[in-house]
Amino acid sequence: MRLATIETPRGPRSAVLLDNHYIDLEATDASLPKSVRGLFEAGSSALKAAHQAAARSAKAVRYEAAGVQLLPPIPDPPKIVCLGLNYRDHAIESGAAIPKEPILFNKYATALIGHGGSIMLPRVSQEVDYEAELVIVVGKRGRNLKAAEGMNYVAGYTVGHDVSARDWQLKKEGKQWMVGKTFDTFAPIGPVIVTPEELFDPHNLRIRLRLNGQTMQDSNTSQMIFRIGEILAYISQVFTIEPGDLIFTGTPPGVGFARKPPVFLKSGDVVEVEIDGIGVLRNPVL
Repeated sequence: MRLATIETPRGPRSAVLLDNHYIDLEATDASLPKSVRGLFEAGSSALKAAHQAAARSAKAVRYEAAGVQLLPPIPDPPKIVCLGLNYRDHAIESGAAIPKEPILFNKYATALIGHGGSIMLPRVSQEVDYEAELVIVVGKRGRNLKAAEGMNYVAGYTVGHDVSARDWQLKKEGKQWMVGKTFDTFAPIGPVIVTPEELFDPHNLRIRLRLNGQTMQDSNTSQMIFRIGEILAYISQVFTIEPGDLIFTGTPPGVGFARKPPVFLKSGDVVEVEIDGIGVLRNPVL
């Protein structure tokens, strides 16, 4: 399935994208949760019911995809965890050593925006950068996982953009990865969450970023240093992962601050992040 959160006259609702329409799940079947996170919390039976509701095309409450306002697929994640330097070539272009363990930081839910939402450049930063990322969506609670079982805890995948204020991240005393990464609007995700049965191999997906139509990043998730099972096993040593948690898995090479001369986002730019099998996340910059 391809799950989304859409704005409706009754507020945000979970939806399934089917044949260029979004099916409002709760309006179609009142027993279903209103939120995508609620679907994951309710487990496999709710996801099966959602699939069945969307398939009942004659009775489904639907909206044309072209006219729908898309919100972040998970607007209220319990946690947003991010990996730094998880692509070998990106670590090299950043002048950093290849990490032996995942490098972690976090964003807050106030940074989330959906497909079409505007990235707002903060007045206090002059070096705002782009980063294309695959985002894991956690489907169930787990602690102290083994890498071999980590994939069983994945609800799906979405496209992410780890917007980064490099002057705050890299030039503040002691470096400030978290604050440089979590200004409001600095975590675009979407447009949909693709469930695992529709994505044959998340470790072999072309990932790219276009800035005003020009390709700036073009790689493949096969280049990730730490794979999905390893990532979930590592972080679950520290805290319980929960349905709706978002895990940004790192970015490939081609980021703006590593270019000569550097390229930073400016008002009027349009950024598109595309991952094969998932879709295109498009956001203007203001």
